[in-house]
Amino acid sequence: MRHGSLFSGIGGFDLAAEWMGWENAFHCEWNDFGQKILKHHFPEADSYSDITKTDFKKYEGTIDIISGGFPCQPFSKVGKRQGTKDERYLWHEMLRAVQEIKPKFVLAENVYGITNIDGGMVFEQVCIDLENEGYEVQPFVIPACAKDAPHRRERVWFVAYSERNDSRRCRYAKTGRAKRTGEKTLKERERIRKEFVGISKERTSSNTEQIKRDFRSNWEEFPTESPLCRRDDGLSERLDGITFPKWRRESIKAYGNAIVPQVAYEIFKALCQKEN
Repeated sequence: MRHGSLFSGIGGFDLAAEWMGWENAFHCEWNDFGQKILKHHFPEADSYSDITKTDFKKYEGTIDIISGGFPCQPFSKVGKRQGTKDERYLWHEMLRAVQEIKPKFVLAENVYGITNIDGGMVFEQVCIDLENEGYEVQPFVIPACAKDAPHRRERVWFVAYSERNDSRRCRYAKTGRAKRTGEKTLKERERIRKEFVGISKERTSSNTEQIKRDFRSNWEEFPTESPLCRRDDGLSERLDGITFPKWRRESIKAYGNAIVPQVAYEIFKALCQKEN
């Protein structure tokens, strides 16, 4: 499988693809710090910066899956929530890349706030845009704690598949061919979303007591000592071994914007299972 990532950040999707044994063909990230991280860990992949100025037509028919966490600032609860009016609204650029490359799979990620902004119209528009390109689409709400992280961090994952763009087999697929089940109705999407969130909450509840114990252990000295560092305030200079203040700040911002690669890895595995 050949994978390409958009709005790549520090390479969460690329890392998950590497765990799958896939080839990372390209990444696209405008942030200088993110670019340095990506080039260091994925030097053989083509590297692009500004998605609005990148032509992806050279990859048409050669990429199996495109992933990307298109900018969340227009939908995040900590922002102004200007939605499509925000200049950082770039879903249309990711859609253009999909139109030019025509991958078999698309995996797009964003914050939970995209589900209710403008009455849910933006959320539905993403699904409709992909369906208009011949994809069967199913969004899921999957939190970080679904992979045992000690926080919820709910994210929406748009999973799309097009049998029309079936260019090659998944390396983990055995026999058979995925069958198209038809367009999902809004009611069916909501049913599956609620079912999946219910499963996530059930898994989370099993870890609740351990998380509570860890929480008490980490915060029992607060505010005398912060659980985030070794002393009473600030951030540890030993964070990732980075001693330069500017890079340390960039690293913290990158983590805040990053996906949880373990979640992407589980989705990637599910996509391969679909091919069986």
